[in-house]
Amino acid sequence: MCIESEAQLEQSLINDLLIDGYELVNVKNEKALLVNLKEQIEKHNELTLSDEDFKLILNHLSRGNSFEKANKLRDRFPILLEDGTTKHIEFLDSKRWCNNIFQITNQVTIKGKKVNRYDVTILINGLPLVQIELKKRGIALHKGYIQIERYLDHSFNESYGLFGYVQMFVISNGARTKYYANNPQPSFKQTFYWADENNTPIWDIKQFAKVFLERCHLSKMICKYTVLTSQKIMMILRPYQFYAVEKIIKKVEESNDNAYIWHTTGSGKTLTSFKTAGLLTDLDKIDKVVFVVDRKDLDTQTKIEFNKFKKDSVDGTDNTKKLVEQFNDETPLVVTTIQKLNAAISKTNYLDKMQELRDKNLVFIFDECHRSQFGQTHTKIVKFFRKAQMIGFTGTPILDENAIGKRTTEELFDECLHKYLIPDAIGDENVLGFVVDYLTTVEVTTLENELSSLEKEAKNGKTKEQKSNIDNTYTKKQTELKKRIKEILESSERIEGITKHIIANHRTYTNNKFTAMMTVDSVDMLMAYYDSFKAKEHNLKIATIFSYSAKEESSDDIEDGNGASVDENNIDMARKEKLEGYIADYNSMFDTNYSTDTKEYYNYYDDIADRVKNQEIDLLIVVNMFLTGFDAPRLNTLYVDKQLKHHGLIQAFSRTNRIYNGKEHGKVICFRDLQSNVEEAIKLFSNKDAYSTVLRDSYQTYLEKFNEQLQELRKIANTPNEVKYLKTKQSKLEFVEIFRKLLTQLDTMKTFIEFEWDTLDITAQEINDYTSHYLDIYYEIKEGDKSDTGEGEDSESSDLSEVDFSLDLITRDVIDLLYILKLLFNLDDDDDKQRMNIYNIIRATPNLYRKKEIIEEFIKYFKSSNGSIDNIDEEY
Repeated sequence: MCIESEAQLEQSLINDLLIDGYELVNVKNEKALLVNLKEQIEKHNELTLSDEDFKLILNHLSRGNSFEKANKLRDRFPILLEDGTTKHIEFLDSKRWCNNIFQITNQVTIKGKKVNRYDVTILINGLPLVQIELKKRGIALHKGYIQIERYLDHSFNESYGLFGYVQMFVISNGARTKYYANNPQPSFKQTFYWADENNTPIWDIKQFAKVFLERCHLSKMICKYTVLTSQKIMMILRPYQFYAVEKIIKKVEESNDNAYIWHTTGSGKTLTSFKTAGLLTDLDKIDKVVFVVDRKDLDTQTKIEFNKFKKDSVDGTDNTKKLVEQFNDETPLVVTTIQKLNAAISKTNYLDKMQELRDKNLVFIFDECHRSQFGQTHTKIVKFFRKAQMIGFTGTPILDENAIGKRTTEELFDECLHKYLIPDAIGDENVLGFVVDYLTTVEVTTLENELSSLEKEAKNGKTKEQKSNIDNTYTKKQTELKKRIKEILESSERIEGITKHIIANHRTYTNNKFTAMMTVDSVDMLMAYYDSFKAKEHNLKIATIFSYSAKEESSDDIEDGNGASVDENNIDMARKEKLEGYIADYNSMFDTNYSTDTKEYYNYYDDIADRVKNQEIDLLIVVNMFLTGFDAPRLNTLYVDKQLKHHGLIQAFSRTNRIYNGKEHGKVICFRDLQSNVEEAIKLFSNKDAYSTVLRDSYQTYLEKFNEQLQELRKIANTPNEVKYLKTKQSKLEFVEIFRKLLTQLDTMKTFIEFEWDTLDITAQEINDYTSHYLDIYYEIKEGDKSDTGEGEDSESSDLSEVDFSLDLITRDVIDLLYILKLLFNLDDDDDKQRMNIYNIIRATPNLYRKKEIIEEFIKYFKSSNGSIDNIDEEY
């Protein structure tokens, strides 16, 4: 049986779209595109355009980049027609999206830097709004993505630039299909599979065409579920976000019932809630939407995040008086904290202004609705706002198993409208899995096991007398064991040992290019750790923050102590003085001027957040702060020296697993025996079979896979030297693909403390040598790309040019030009072996590779001129 060719795949897709009701048009070049565009604009707007009228429209359409064109697409263009009448030309009906005109064409040829021929184009009202790139079955999906990258560079914006109006790209090899928004700096990580309501991916192109490319649905995704942000980025909702918003809108339109969404931490809740809030404000029945968060940092953070999507869309509230004013003015969307909302409906001086709102149709959207504060305030809100409708979002709901005295999320918010759990997000590559290491104190584990056994024995007493005796024994023994465990956990010897371990292994854990957090049991323990780090020699930039209120942050429920907060009426002066000293260290390190004064303390918190996100801090030590609601993609490691369980554990772990280039998984180092807690939490918030999906494999498993891949590499080129004898493009392609996989595997393995080069069947030098040849092929293809036309993508000539060379995998060490120059300058003239080693570093470093001849000539010149190493960089 013959494999379906790309041409057959293309024709099959066209046939499916015709069945759906698309019109096939013969548009093969820009001239035909313009003729068709004029006809469709006339038809859609029910008018006739003269040639001069159409020129004015074309002049309007041709200007701007893709983001500016996306805005033009959604606006009406006022035009004085040649017949003297004024019209507002509509290019897209965003309100009645099914009323647009849908056409398809294929093999449109556009000449720019190079001649490109596009596969299948979907025209809406004559404008190309969706571009589909197909690869024959068996070809990597990523090649379709790379081909579109070439189109964007070569021809999309040529002449009238009508392909700059493309809102969405679709790539498919028949078996797998993804979609993504047209952005100036796209990433393959921002390509998505569509899925059904149960999060089952729809991969096959025929099913994708039937469901996603169905005319009304496709138009709805463009008109209703595409977001143009204030940062000039276009975003299209992912399937689970789409279903969540649709279900909420339907719930609000049809009832006054409460509901909540369970989407795992890190899956893009801000975008989902923003789109939900925006669409709810458009409903005639709704008087106001109130977005409620739990603490000051998210009051600020959410406002910033919302305003990214639409500038000034959120008028944040600085105090309760301002909040009351916003409840009574025309502000459609208010962002506030649970504390200020509580004050607004509780304090006498605000009640007069709030009374007239009691029967208004208000929708309250609760961020992280699993928090205990929401349960406490929930009853007050329901009693005060008689028509209030509660919509909650959570990544870790309160269920029967983790309620522990709290009301469950379902009790507070009723029906769960949609779920998207950890295994779904990992499977879709929206978040990463975790690698968890347990480095526990043996004596503590033994004592904790003894304590657990005692507890079971106490529960199993058969008679009242037996139970009474056991209980008395248990209580006494429990007290002794807990005291001993606490002594060991807080001992200076243990803290010193853990501190030394972190200093020795931090660069390994963070892969030398990410940052980390550490969470500990109490503020006293935090101070002991900070002082221990400060007393040692290391080059880590360490920061900390904690509350200096007399009431200590909770050690077992991270939500109760999260965020920067201080009770000014209950200050612990000793703790405040300690923190003042730590802030002084911070000020010295970053040339800032923060203090423990209330306003500066909050500013200090915000500055820490920014520096962690920008990887300026190596290690942030906290008790509970930053463990929920904090999104820092460059953070990959969490050190844990406290008891975590249930939703608190998942929330804390999830700080590490945001997607970022070169990041393979979140890394968690537990200095407590949390293995059973981890397993229980993952099962609770995923499903009973999710444990192996969420937790990544052991080092031994990665090592076995690495050695298998190494054997495949050896079959292609047994030694690095043999790579240069690969003559055919196919053999080079095989080498590039297998070596890229090997580098990816190696990148992950280096984050394990078990990693040693002598555990591998290859040396570091051999990897460097293979890397040099890998880069040779890369630059060979980059040069050869100049002659490529973009046509005939199935031919052998295009295979290598569409390969992902993943150069970020080989740039872990910070090797800059000055570093190399100094190495070479300090060499003896006869040290040829060392010189070759340094030149191998140059060849294996992409940003230095093409400068190798210049560097060599410069060193010869510089030495002969007796230059000083102090100004070698300037001289170069």
